[in-house]
Amino acid sequence: QVQLVESGGGSVQAGGSLRLSCAASGYTYSSYCMGWFRQAPGKEREAVATIDSDSSTSYADSVKGRFTISKGNAKNLVYLQMNSLKPEDTAMYYCAADYSGGDCFTAWYKYWGQGTQVTVSS
Repeated sequence: QVQLVESGGGSVQAGGSLRLSCAASGYTYSSYCMGWFRQAPGKEREAVATIDSDSSTSYADSVKGRFTISKGNAKNLVYLQMNSLKPEDTAMYYCAADYSGGDCFTAWYKYWGQGTQVTVSS
């Protein structure tokens, strides 16, 4: 049984920073993809950043240079460091995991967390 729990969301001013955390349990695959996705009201869910078991990363063009996905010392932790936040970053952010391999940015993710809200004001 795989469970993902996000934390670290909140409300910040434009230009500020937040770090989101994802704690995974029950996930024992040696090869995997983990990703951060977001969905704003009235918009489709979009991939923000992904990382695989070899620590290769991919980012949406809209967040390149501002966001960084990383794994913690404990391999069950994944972070999303968000700097230079913009109002358009406002969304519910979700952590997801998969083990199918391939291109993690376009992979189908089987396991999802409940989300954490990020609000950026101008």
